[in-house]
Amino acid sequence: KVVMPVGEAAERFNGMIKLNGSGAYLFEKIQAGTDEESLVQTMLRDYEIDEETARRDIGKFVTTLREMKIIED
Repeated sequence: KVVMPVGEAAERFNGMIKLNGSGAYLFEKIQAGTDEESLVQTMLRDYEIDEETARRDIGKFVTTLREMKIIED
């Protein structure tokens, strides 16, 4: 799966982001309105990952999407 900006976001970022399985999973949850804390809890429940790693990786992922204006607060 890939994420491509549209509309105004496409004017600032001309490209796409290729998502691995967990990235696609997270992106779908974000699109459904899941907040960052809930993303962490979901990942802890559904994947074999420790909380520190989940928080760090999800934080980086969400920050990247925000910086590229693919998602907004």
